[in-house]
Amino acid sequence: QVQLVESGGGLVQPGGSLNLSCVAWGFTFSTYAVSWYRQSPGKERELVAGISSGGGSINYQDSVKGRFTISRDNAKNTVYLQMNSLKPEDTAVYYCNARRKFYGLDYWGKGTLVTVSS
Repeated sequence: QVQLVESGGGLVQPGGSLNLSCVAWGFTFSTYAVSWYRQSPGKERELVAGISSGGGSINYQDSVKGRFTISRDNAKNTVYLQMNSLKPEDTAVYYCNARRKFYGLDYWGKGTLVTVSS
């Protein structure tokens, strides 16, 4: 059974840090590009960061560059999002996505809530 399970969300003060994790089951994780998306109330889901299957290509949304770092460990079927210098506008549900675009394969986790507030 295909599953993506996110963890690591929570309540943090502005300027704080969180490290999100996403563990994959049921498919060959190392062959998939993986991304983190987020969605705030009343807003569309947006791409935060993405990493290629081998980790050699990484991209970030402009608003998180220099603050967030995406990484993956294919041996552990896990992708991470290290979030530093968090701001209230980073508050959202964060989702993990695994995709093999050429084959039309696209999997989503159920999300983890990040709240940045004092």
